Parts: sequence; structure tokens; C-alpha cells
Amino acid sequence: MLPEFLRYDFMQNAFLATTVIALMGSLVGYFVVLRRQAFGSHALSNIGFAGAAGASLIGAEPMVGLLVFVLGAALLMAWSGRNVGERDVSVGMILMFSLGLGALFINLYSANANAAIGILFGSVFGIDASQIRWITITSLVVLAGLIALFRPLRFSSLNPDAARAKGIPVSLIDTLFLLLLGAASAIAVPVIGALLSFAIFIGPASAAQAWSGRVGIGLALTALLALGEALGGLVISYYANLPASSCIAALSFGLYALSRLTRYGLPISSLSRSSG
Repeated sequence: MLPEFLRYDFMQNAFLATTVIALMGSLVGYFVVLRRQAFGSHALSNIGFAGAAGASLIGAEPMVGLLVFVLGAALLMAWSGRNVGERDVSVGMILMFSLGLGALFINLYSANANAAIGILFGSVFGIDASQIRWITITSLVVLAGLIALFRPLRFSSLNPDAARAKGIPVSLIDTLFLLLLGAASAIAVPVIGALLSFAIFIGPASAAQAWSGRVGIGLALTALLALGEALGGLVISYYANLPASSCIAALSFGLYALSRLTRYGLPISSLSRSSG
């Protein structure tokens, strides 16, 4: 017999969409953390806001504008520099310009602004069957791309200089991965929201990498943590009548905080003894 919260169509749709997003987004997010591209991931999610607002301005589907802006920004980021510091400055400037455009688009035409603003916070309980199909198909494409790139991506993420010496096209791998990240962000944003996408892309991967240095174990642990926090957040949201994105983000932060404490040898028991 189904639990009470799964007797409703909107909860079933939310669980299906969140399961797909959690599995796909966390696996992509593992490499985001491994490659130290967390800021770029967050920026791509927020850049989608400008695309959604621009599409609303011309009467187009907000999701189309979101996808175009995110993939375009991913290409710009890939070409913006080789080292992390140089790229972060470029990413920050691209993000600033995109958010400025988003504010301008909404100011020029506010009739459909709610559709664009919804991108910022997500609407997991508003997902319908057609959106789930689109999310599932795109997620499968992203995962297929990740599998195809897995070996050179892992090598270039762990040791880019050695990868270049072996003849691996590191710049091409960077570009292809950022495009996969852009596509992943585009489908995750309507569910979890641009502002809280870190909850799926960064939180579980950060915790998993704190607990295991092996890529295979880390990927499996990342997926399990993301699935647990995402579905757990939906259940808490249902019973506590709180925003789902906030609940998922809170669980993600809790896992991250726990991983930092245990990683640095400060288990909860020792903290309680020292405070007493």
C-alpha cells in the first residue's frame, strides 16, 4: 500500500522528476567538485534566469531561452581560460552581465515575469507528465555523454598536465563537460531552482569526496546521498508544509557539515564532550 504522500499525482510526479534529477545531477556534480568548478556550476544555473526572462519577453517558452543561454554561457566559460583563477574572473563577469540582462528583460515586460522568476526557486510540485518525459530523455543523453567521456574526463580532472602529456585533448574535454553541465543545469533548474541547485550538484559530491578518495566509490556514494536528501526533502516538505527546495537544501547542507566534521577528525561525540 502506498504511503499517503504518494497517493497524489503531483507527489508522484515530484518523486519521479526529483529521482531523475538527483541521480543525473549528482553524477555530473561529482566531476564539478573534482575539477573545482563549483562557481561555474552555480553561475550556469543563475544565467538560465536571464534566458527564461528573455524568452518571456518575446513570447517564447521560458525553458527554450533558459537552455540557449545556459549552453551559450557554457561555451564562453570553456573558452575563457585554462587555470581556475583566470576562469573564475570570466565566469563572474558573464554571470554579472546575464543577471543584468535578466533584470532588464523583466523590467521591459513583466506580464510573464512569474514564469521567469519561478526559475530562480523551482517548482517541483508543478511538474507534469510531459515535463518528466523531457527531463528523463535529456538526463539520459547527459549520462550517455558522461559515460562516453568518463575515462579521459577522470584522467584530466585528476591530473590535467599528465593528461596533456598523454595526448588527451584536455581543452576539448573541458568544453564537452561544460556543455553536459549546462544541459544538466537547464533541466534541474525548473525542479530545484537556480538559487538552490548547489543542493544537488555540489552538496552530495562534496560529502562523498570527503569520505572516499576513490572515484568509483565516490560516484556511488554521491548518487545515494543525493537521492536520499532529494526524496527526504520532498517528504519533509509535504508533512511540514515547507518549500521543497528549502528542505532539500537544508539536508544537503547538513550532509556537507557532517562530512567536514568527520573528515577533519571532529566527530560529534568529541564536540559534545568539549562543550560540556
